[in-house]
Amino acid sequence: MDFTQLRAFVTIAREGNLTRAAERLHVTQPAVSLQMKALQEQLGLQLFNRSSNGMVLTNDGAKLLPYAERVLASGGDFMQAANALHSTLSGELAIGTILDPEFTRLGVFLKRLVETYPQIATRLQHGMSGWVLQQIRAGQLDIGFYLGDLPNDGKTPCHRLVLTDFTYRVLAPSGWNSRVQGQSWEKLAQLPWIWTPPESAHHRLLSKIFAQHGITPNKVALVDQEQSMLDLVKSGVGLSLIRDAIAMREAHAHGLVIADAVSITTQLSLICQEKRKNEAMIAESFQLVSQSWKLII
Repeated sequence: MDFTQLRAFVTIAREGNLTRAAERLHVTQPAVSLQMKALQEQLGLQLFNRSSNGMVLTNDGAKLLPYAERVLASGGDFMQAANALHSTLSGELAIGTILDPEFTRLGVFLKRLVETYPQIATRLQHGMSGWVLQQIRAGQLDIGFYLGDLPNDGKTPCHRLVLTDFTYRVLAPSGWNSRVQGQSWEKLAQLPWIWTPPESAHHRLLSKIFAQHGITPNKVALVDQEQSMLDLVKSGVGLSLIRDAIAMREAHAHGLVIADAVSITTQLSLICQEKRKNEAMIAESFQLVSQSWKLII
């Protein structure tokens, strides 16, 4: 079995497009097509159908995809175990963490790190993503999690690995249906808002949205913890920006109201200083995090 062909199969399935798959794999589109053709001939199965929207898995392809993903993951685990037998990587890795460990898959990453490089010690520092960026630029942290686009401000450039896209919703107190349902950003800005410090992703995302509309929100409270924001929403103080999954959970559990006409999509990334991305400990950390998220880099 050719791992290159399996990697092409999995990447096309995830991207749904040959061009994007080729870009992700750093090869040409014809090369990806040939790899896919060779794999299908070897298996005697058609794995994709072409459509106007790109490449769509056949029923056979959909059934084989989980097996291919497991083979690639096992191959990665094998190489990690082999590398660990002669690894000389040691020292302290300072990691900037944000939000909850479950969302960032921090535990999965740390488990892989400890098993693969037992001589590496970790130091975790928790804060808002803007603070994590500041600390990485200052050299106080080696790697860290970050929300949103990196600022193009001329300061120390950073390298990032996008882990996932996700959506923020505007969450309102119970009983505010008529005040938020179907309302635009302009209308929502007039309602009381629970605001966050500049280092917060909420601050950056909302400030950009309101600036684009030329409006100033009605800020009634300033907090720096997601749980505190939720508590204030539950208490009827005002609106807050909350991750989609949490907003849905709280709406179901406590009758909070989700504004249905607006949302903000952003990204969770792992970042480090651009000039340090090839340092052994940092490069291996990026590789292990990518495996935790089942990414191909």
